[in-house]
Amino acid sequence: MSAAAASGDPSPSRSSGLRTGAVFAGRLLVIAAAVGLAGWVTFTLANVVVPLAIGLVVAALLVPFSALLQRHGVPKWLSITTALLTLVAGIALLVFLVVWRVSEQLPALEARSVALVSSAQDLLRHPPLGLPAVDLDTVSADVRSFITRHAAELRQGVAVAGATLVHLGEGLFIVTFTTIFALTGGRRMWDWVVSLFPRSAQHRIHVASEAGWTTLTHFIRVQVVIAATDAIGIALGAFLLGVPLAGPVGVVVFIGAFIPVVGAFAAGAVAVLLALLFKGWVVALVMLGVVVLVQQLEGQVLHPFLTGSVVAVHPLAVLVAVIAGTTIGGIAGGFFAVPLAATANSMIRAARQDDPDVEIALPIPVSAEPA
Repeated sequence: MSAAAASGDPSPSRSSGLRTGAVFAGRLLVIAAAVGLAGWVTFTLANVVVPLAIGLVVAALLVPFSALLQRHGVPKWLSITTALLTLVAGIALLVFLVVWRVSEQLPALEARSVALVSSAQDLLRHPPLGLPAVDLDTVSADVRSFITRHAAELRQGVAVAGATLVHLGEGLFIVTFTTIFALTGGRRMWDWVVSLFPRSAQHRIHVASEAGWTTLTHFIRVQVVIAATDAIGIALGAFLLGVPLAGPVGVVVFIGAFIPVVGAFAAGAVAVLLALLFKGWVVALVMLGVVVLVQQLEGQVLHPFLTGSVVAVHPLAVLVAVIAGTTIGGIAGGFFAVPLAATANSMIRAARQDDPDVEIALPIPVSAEPA
């Protein structure tokens, strides 16, 4: 028996394992601290960070269209202006259609809602439930009394809403200028950012950023196609079933589909509710089936076909990212969670592939060029 064994000292292999575990744990703590610091800065400067991120997403959406115009001989400034005006005109048209159609159907929607509440009261009042009825007049009186008692708080809420509108204007200003500068000089801005890092790390950062930009632009284009498919499918189903406001429902679904997995389902619930109000529970069940069918076709057929290997994020990771992002950052967190996860995944894989000591089987496409 050796002296080390006799004295009870740990073996060299065990000591090596402990050192490896300690180094790994230390690095993990450093990464967690960096992520926590980044999250704290993001929340502290949310009024700036979120518009900046939205501007980059909009730029990633408009880069292909602007590049297409430039390839056909359109000057750069004119192609960027055309892309921005096209986006603004499209958003304005969608908002106008939604407001116009909803304002037309608002009286009927109110009447059907009251009728549905009355039917629900009758159902609850009679056997087998036999619950006491709710007097709507009493509820209205209680609401008016609450408003009277809390008038000061409500006025304060109006002031908060006004401040929110000011922040919204500031955010739109930042989004607009971020988009313009990203389209006109995004490459130069990013080269300057890369130059701040040590020269030995600049090439790897450049490769990772190319991969991340490719993934982001591809992801945004895929989401637009998927959102349009969801909107057309659900709106067409609502139209064929005779559900009113099929067009606005399509717009709501289109917007909601940018939050993967849960967004389109939540927006599709609006179509189901409208079907229940105007057509009854049978048509509502059929509408629910249409929503589920469209979601299954998108998730099982369209999404894998369009994303390919460029957006290589597992569906479970997508769901976890959406839930975590929504929990932490609300709607904005849910919107940015998946593109952030996909972009970070591609950047890390590209950086590891650029490392000669690490072998990666899957290539990372880096053909797209940041604006």
